[in-house]
Amino acid sequence: MANLFPPEDFDEWATTYDSSTVVDSGFPFDGYSRLLQTIINLSGVNPGANVLDLGIGTGNLALLFAGRGCNIWGIDFSPQMIALAKVKLPGAELACLDLRADWPVLFQQRYTCIVSAYTFHHFVLEEKVRLVQRLIAEYLSPGGNIVIGDIAFQDAAAEDRKRRQLGKEWEQEYYWLEDETRGAFLSVGITMVFIKVSSCAGVFQFKEE
Repeated sequence: MANLFPPEDFDEWATTYDSSTVVDSGFPFDGYSRLLQTIINLSGVNPGANVLDLGIGTGNLALLFAGRGCNIWGIDFSPQMIALAKVKLPGAELACLDLRADWPVLFQQRYTCIVSAYTFHHFVLEEKVRLVQRLIAEYLSPGGNIVIGDIAFQDAAAEDRKRRQLGKEWEQEYYWLEDETRGAFLSVGITMVFIKVSSCAGVFQFKEE
């Protein structure tokens, strides 16, 4: 299991993560609060829904779902991120592991909605597809939603424009491209809705055809 992004890097970031997103501007967090709210809107959840947050981080997205009366499960591979999430979400079930690994028994269930924010850009497109397929097959309740917000561009040209604009500030990772993503998921029978929320971010909703 390739891991180009070690947990230790995120442990070091944990204490300043919230302050780096609260300004809501600049790459990669331009539109951060709008992205989280768009995930909430697309989820369609009601009080009592079981929500799984993949890459829960410090718990910012999950906290919004908890505020709507949802039951929260969360996975993250950074122990320090999980420790901060526990403070915000004392009633949540949290696990510290790579989401691509085998999950604890407590997490082996179906969820009304599975969400994620700023996590899947650490995976190549083929792995993104495999992960969503696994979620639909093993963890999503019938009629449920998978909603993923992340660094995303409409196509390679849009990504290149942003890269040239940022210059030395650019950090290349496996960012989503709407056009290639749509084709990859349609090829395995999964439909996709994409909503752009800023110059460098958007939200994807996935459902099996």
